[in-house]
Amino acid sequence: MKTPLIYITLNENAQYYECGFSCDNALILRIDDERYFFTDARYSLEAKESTFPHTQVIESSDFLQSAQEVLKKAQVKELIFNPQELSLALYQSLEARCEAISCSLKPKANFHQYLRIIKTQDEIDKIAKSQKLNKKAFKHFGNALQKMLKKSPNEKQLHYQAMGFLSHFGDYELSFEPIVGINANAAKPHALPSPKCLLHKNDVLLFDAGIKYQRYCSDMTRTASIRGDINFSKKQHFKDPFVQKIYDIVLKAQEETIQKARTGMSGKEIDAIARGVIEKSGYGEYFVHSTGHGVGLDIHELPRISRLSEDIIEDNMVFSIEPGIYLPQKFGIRIEDLVVMKNGRPEVL
Repeated sequence: MKTPLIYITLNENAQYYECGFSCDNALILRIDDERYFFTDARYSLEAKESTFPHTQVIESSDFLQSAQEVLKKAQVKELIFNPQELSLALYQSLEARCEAISCSLKPKANFHQYLRIIKTQDEIDKIAKSQKLNKKAFKHFGNALQKMLKKSPNEKQLHYQAMGFLSHFGDYELSFEPIVGINANAAKPHALPSPKCLLHKNDVLLFDAGIKYQRYCSDMTRTASIRGDINFSKKQHFKDPFVQKIYDIVLKAQEETIQKARTGMSGKEIDAIARGVIEKSGYGEYFVHSTGHGVGLDIHELPRISRLSEDIIEDNMVFSIEPGIYLPQKFGIRIEDLVVMKNGRPEVL
């Protein structure tokens, strides 16, 4: 996709990417190498102090009116926007403003995620640092579980404790609300923590979490056996042979996907590697989500690694590989790592 050079966006991560600063009430207009950051008086001073040198901060009480004036002066004839960002009312107002200056609107869904789909080395380093901190939090949470197990904590209590370890007790923001699922609740891929689900010895615990480092996200899922030395490594030994069988299938699917994925493949071709392992084992109907998703400033961005994805994988793309099997009313297994494509192959971050 050709990089769009004239576009408008409200997205905070796009604001940060373009200008080095973001807030909850701003609009970005990019015209070639110039960025215009429209915001109100609450944020204008901080924006002027924090944005990149190529950014012009414009304090305004009517962003679209101010943007119209800039577009008219620059004689812009076509403006790209993401239709998923705008309400109907905002779109109609933008359309009227553009019509008044003979500027056509060109909708491109997720255009800014496409713009940043290939990461710079600096971005990759930040994601890697985020994942390193995430893994450290997983380790501390696993150690804490040994002591907590004596009191049979419920999922809500585990969720609360996990958030402390993940944020390093206030140092970092979370990429998303962590997912803590015990036994049957783990069969729900995005389970909500329940005060009724208690953790006991020999249970299955699914833990999916991530933090942000300098706004870049991490993401990891482990499914742990609650016996012996509790940890979140990928080497797990379950008391129930059937649980172990399902775990080993998911682990094989994940490891084969990491081993066989290549640049030049489409997202659906990579998805097919993991899905093929699980389907061959007879559990295809219980793999109910895609194999992965891009990670960066957003926790879910491009490329998509799904059975429908035509996204072509290139070096310096970062995405998750997270197959799973979810058996209703029994348990769920998911194993997730982040990879970056380097020299045509995935490297685990």
